Amino acid sequence: MPEECHPQLTILREIDSISLMNRKFYFGIFIIFLIVFPFATPLHAAAEEEDPCAKDGLHIRNETTIDLWVKKNDGACTLWTHHHIIIIKPEDTLEIFSDLTCSTLYCGEKPSYEDFQFIDKNGDCRVKILPSCTLSDM
Repeated sequence: MPEECHPQLTILREIDSISLMNRKFYFGIFIIFLIVFPFATPLHAAAEEEDPCAKDGLHIRNETTIDLWVKKNDGACTLWTHHHIIIIKPEDTLEIFSDLTCSTLYCGEKPSYEDFQFIDKNGDCRVKILPSCTLSDM
């Protein structure tokens, strides 16, 4: 039968040619993905290993409802008023106390730089300490 009599056949052939083009297109995208992905993954992993906060330090904000006292690197006992920020770097140690003589630890143990860094999920180098020594990302 001639195609003039059955326009549906012409439409079906056009649809077949379009779907063949789509299959080739998506196959090409898949091949590109297979080529690019193995190279992109190690670069991404290497970028994650670098600490973006190491140079300028982590900014830790006292969001408790009370003033605290801190000893940084076993230094002097210093007042840390609420809503104020202190900065620690990887080599720093920080002890947080609830009394002005720096004898009663506010946190059960000394939070380390790594503890604060672990809380900083968005990588903006800002962490806050909440009541009961709860650490949270800012």
